[in-house]
Amino acid sequence: MKTHRGIVYSRNGGAAASQPLAVSAALEILRAGGSFIDAGIALSAVISVVEPGASQLGGDAFLITHHAKTKENLAFNGSGEAGHSAVASAFSGSIDHHGPRSATVPGTVSTWFAAHERYGKLPMDQILAPAIRYAEEGFAATRDFVMRIQFFLKQYPEATFFSDMGITTSLAIGDLVIQKDLAKTLRLIAAEGRDAFYKGAIADLIVEGTSGWFNHEDLAKHFTRVEKPLTVDYRGYQVHGQPPPTQGMILMEELLLVEDKDLKALSEVERVHLMVEAKKIGFLDRNEILADPEFTPVDVDRILSAEHIAARRKQIDVTKAWNGPEGNVSEGSDTTYFIVADGEGNAVSWIQSVFHGFGSAFVPKGTGVLLNNRATGFNLDSTHPNYIEPGKRPAHTLNAWTVTNNDGSLAYVGGTPGANIQVQSNFQLIVQLVDLGYTVQEAAEAPRW
Repeated sequence: MKTHRGIVYSRNGGAAASQPLAVSAALEILRAGGSFIDAGIALSAVISVVEPGASQLGGDAFLITHHAKTKENLAFNGSGEAGHSAVASAFSGSIDHHGPRSATVPGTVSTWFAAHERYGKLPMDQILAPAIRYAEEGFAATRDFVMRIQFFLKQYPEATFFSDMGITTSLAIGDLVIQKDLAKTLRLIAAEGRDAFYKGAIADLIVEGTSGWFNHEDLAKHFTRVEKPLTVDYRGYQVHGQPPPTQGMILMEELLLVEDKDLKALSEVERVHLMVEAKKIGFLDRNEILADPEFTPVDVDRILSAEHIAARRKQIDVTKAWNGPEGNVSEGSDTTYFIVADGEGNAVSWIQSVFHGFGSAFVPKGTGVLLNNRATGFNLDSTHPNYIEPGKRPAHTLNAWTVTNNDGSLAYVGGTPGANIQVQSNFQLIVQLVDLGYTVQEAAEAPRW
């Protein structure tokens, strides 16, 4: 396959993301002797400043890490919980799409510190310095930055939150964007640590700004879950992904459903049909069980069991398509995905988001923090596994993955934004790499369905 660019090689680490300023920040930290996680946090913070339509400090983050020396793989689940006021009776007909009542507790900042505690080398003030610089001194508005704002205002012309971020809605490409409140927030986090956000002055402003939708306890008791990733064997490799409440299990099930077939020997039409049908089954199983496992049993072991996979394979008709499970498929780009690796062979697959574009469209005054609208992912039906309850995490589309060899060494790291599109795009990437023998550049550029 002819590609538009060649493969980039590096001995001392690297980073890949949608925003060059954020990538430059990661490389700056790596050159200063920082670890893969130090660089990942720097990238996460900078991209929160320069790409707030997709991710920000008020959002959530999920990581899959690989530590080369120990061959340890971990899943960092940085999803936030519903606040104490988040009950079905608080809503009439549907959950608010915008405003503080659409938000769950922000999880990104907590995830920075959870990952840094395990794998960090440099101090947080040095790691956050690039983000503080861009928030304080400004950066040039890109075409994408301006268009995101214009697109949002066409949909929601009454929106006023941009002024609380310090962003002028009439800005043009190349104009300087300065976010003084966000710079102050980042400085506090750099100086005082995690508690500044969840227990200190920033928490006070969030509680006051949301008119009590969150209280101090909601913020103080939040923590990032650090778990073993979901792992399945696939053609001699181990694929690692996010456990519930994310839908990483769909990717695992998709791979297992097609593992009995020689995908390279199939025609492209046959291969795409088989993979699409596997994807439909994965979403069907997700719809039936995915929720916060701390509130509702989520039997992933059953879904990924040999018995269940064998039964589901029999439901795939190679001659015709199944209509598939009910539900909308989102093709949104309101998520940030990136990869960072260091010279020691450690790597992180990192995804973060405020959910829909510009999240809740709400910024507690004085913080510069754009809250997510992840609470809209809950359900108001009390019989639904994703029923809204205080302290509960909603089902998430966010997931990231890594692939290791049989000896435990790292083979691939990957992921993508795109809401529900994530799992089917990642499915195609892994099949292209493992089954079809594509290079990483070929897999990245190959057409997708």
